Amino acid sequence: MAPGQAPAKIDMAADPRALLLEMFDAAVKAALPAVIVPPHLPKPPKGRTIVIGAGKASAAMAKAVEDNWQGPLEGLVVTRYGHGAPCTRIEIVEASHPVPDAAGETAARRILEKVRGLTKDDLVIALISGGGSALMALPAEGLTLADKQAINKALLASGASIDEMNCVRKHLSAIKGGRLAAAAHPARVVSLLISDVPGDDPSVIASGPTVPDKTTFADALAIVRKYKITKPASAIVHLEKGGEESVKPGDPRLEGNALQLVATPQLSLEAAADVARKAGVTPLILGDAIEGESREVARVMAGIARQVKKYGQPASAPCVLLSGGETTVTVRGSGRGGRSAEFLLALAVALDGLKGVHALSADTDGIDGSEDNAGAIALDDILVRADKAGASAKAALADNDGYGFFKTLDSLVVTGPTLTNVNDFRAILIV
Repeated sequence: MAPGQAPAKIDMAADPRALLLEMFDAAVKAALPAVIVPPHLPKPPKGRTIVIGAGKASAAMAKAVEDNWQGPLEGLVVTRYGHGAPCTRIEIVEASHPVPDAAGETAARRILEKVRGLTKDDLVIALISGGGSALMALPAEGLTLADKQAINKALLASGASIDEMNCVRKHLSAIKGGRLAAAAHPARVVSLLISDVPGDDPSVIASGPTVPDKTTFADALAIVRKYKITKPASAIVHLEKGGEESVKPGDPRLEGNALQLVATPQLSLEAAADVARKAGVTPLILGDAIEGESREVARVMAGIARQVKKYGQPASAPCVLLSGGETTVTVRGSGRGGRSAEFLLALAVALDGLKGVHALSADTDGIDGSEDNAGAIALDDILVRADKAGASAKAALADNDGYGFFKTLDSLVVTGPTLTNVNDFRAILIV
């Protein structure tokens, strides 16, 4: 069922697949821009209102601003290909994610130009959501888009956390790490953010283009050395030399600005928990900021599920283990699949057919990694079905091929772009 679609009138407690999908749907709906943006819009200024933004949800956020704004409005936001929304006063540009492209670079340059030369009577509304770091890629002086693309690919394959990746990106950028807000000075900048990062740190969301940054060139250099990233040489040399730092806390150019988190992973988990309670299932929210290798997190979650089945701890069945955050995948194989499919595949292997344990893992933006699915569902018969289909869960996991495994079993969750993004959603239903 696609997010936003009305649920069928069925007994979901007796249908694990339907209940899992309904919880995911509720999590997505709790973060839809049309609902969450309007209550946080600032008052119109004396001067101009410029809307800028970047991220998978930025176009839908721009549409929510247009539909609820009284007075003149102009601007530009950049979103992922296929994630646009019909706006008339705010220009929507689509670009590549997770590896940046020329469209994103051009859009970033134009966004920077739009906020220059403003006055203290003007207002900049910044619409920032997950994915904005890759979508608004403007290389620092001396670097090229090819350099940014290469470092992005290396970071994505390394297993680095989102905090680490964005620290490096900030120090290779001419627009991230508070630089966009500094360029808009003396205009007031109001940032509306949809969080897709563990801990909801505004400086990490889309690499924090409108908020101060505490990290340094030395921090970024330590990260690339930690993961043994040596190319492109130009990017490594740039980090080694240092240069003009990102905008730090207390910078007078950011004085008077404001930010508001309009959607977070925790709010979406709570919405899913409400669905579970109504179905007579006890929800246990394990955390909204869970990080680590997808397969390692899966092993831990499988251990908790076994504890529930064997001892009724930390709750008795029926219950559901809910979690969010952003896991990572260190790519070793040649298969297809994002972190949600990898988590679910590893969970199925770890559970080894344990009866009464069903799970869904999906990304709330509707795209798991770079594939066409949001995630997948694994009911407790998944390994039996795989065996009949001639598929091996262990072999697929070794090849990082969660997508291929679940596609073979017709167990992918396909929603298309949801136009929001509060990161991973995982639900393990134990009955």
